[in-house]
Amino acid sequence: MLDRVLADAVVVFHLAFIAFVLVGGVLVVTWRRRVIWLHLPAVAWAAYAEFTSTICPLTPVENALRLRAGREGYEGGFVEHYLIPLIYPTGLTPNVQGVLGAIVIAVNLVFYAIAWRRASP
Repeated sequence: MLDRVLADAVVVFHLAFIAFVLVGGVLVVTWRRRVIWLHLPAVAWAAYAEFTSTICPLTPVENALRLRAGREGYEGGFVEHYLIPLIYPTGLTPNVQGVLGAIVIAVNLVFYAIAWRRASP
């Protein structure tokens, strides 16, 4: 039971991380100095993971916990397993991953441009 709860917690953390990557720029605009040092590495990791088809280290942790709980793990990464079936039912391809990486960068460029503009005299 505990392993299943922990696996679910990893999924929630993973989703929170993705949300932070995508919209954490809003926090940078409002609390720039407090968040930027967490947000920039998160964006860099997410873009790198998408552009290189790297599986996030949280995915094997979740799978291991699910296996210990007597459930099945899954092949591939978090995005392929949880998000792509919702957004792109046909599956994750390198082109789709490139688009996702570009979205991560584009969304955050907008937020950082706003933050830069507000900080400039």
